[in-house]
Amino acid sequence: MSDRLGTGLVALSAISFGTLGVLGKLAGAAGLTIPTVLALRFSVATLFVWGWLGVRGELRMLSGRSLLIGLGLGGLGYATMSALYFLGLEYLTAGLVGIVLYTYPVIVVGLSIAVLDEPVTPKTVAALAVALSGVVLIAGADPSGVDIRGVCIVLGAAVVYALYIVIGRQALTTVDSRTLTAHVLPAAAASFVIFGGFTGQLHMPTELSSWAIVVAIGVFATAIPIFTFFAGMSRIGASRASIVSTFEPAGTLALGAIVLGEPVTLVTVFGGALVVAGVVLVETG
Repeated sequence: MSDRLGTGLVALSAISFGTLGVLGKLAGAAGLTIPTVLALRFSVATLFVWGWLGVRGELRMLSGRSLLIGLGLGGLGYATMSALYFLGLEYLTAGLVGIVLYTYPVIVVGLSIAVLDEPVTPKTVAALAVALSGVVLIAGADPSGVDIRGVCIVLGAAVVYALYIVIGRQALTTVDSRTLTAHVLPAAAASFVIFGGFTGQLHMPTELSSWAIVVAIGVFATAIPIFTFFAGMSRIGASRASIVSTFEPAGTLALGAIVLGEPVTLVTVFGGALVVAGVVLVETG
């Protein structure tokens, strides 16, 4: 059944997440360490979400099992996926990391069938195949850059992210998306503060421009996309949301060309068109 609002929210999430690659490159150029960027990313996002919900009188604290799930999704799930993703970049090209990571929709669809009993139609499978084909073209596979260690690491990130989505979908049956987001973010922030502190890699930015990058990452590449993803997933389900989220590489492609002047080829344009076609197909399913 079509739900344009749910699809639109997940697509917005994918576009917002797509800014992370560009902003991450700017952060690296500014000399910020990965633990610093990720700790501040989730801390800024926490302040943004908590402030917004507090002003609206909608900030609610979870308890019991729901609290453990919320904190686990952030401190273990999202934090682990992020760490594995950046670790994988040390062994593979960014394009190959993108290809391997975006195997997660396949895992989500499988888990949705086994765990969530969500209906998976032939059109959903076709949409997944079309969208992932587009991701492969956008990423621009380079076989010479393959390192089995990197493949295993990023596959681990894909598995963790798939579990994060499925568990998050289950949590949304009893917890609203805004409350869940408000617990995921600080838990992820705490994980990287602890890790950065123990490893001596946590250093506060000293330049105003660096803080501007961090704030942009926290708000536009974290708080908004996580919130809109949960909100959209609660309407269209985990399997469809994971397919729509493959719109992210297309958004990254466009932003890279506009902001960083990265080249855009006919192959990547065609890949972007396939991703959009997959999103449209699943939206009409």
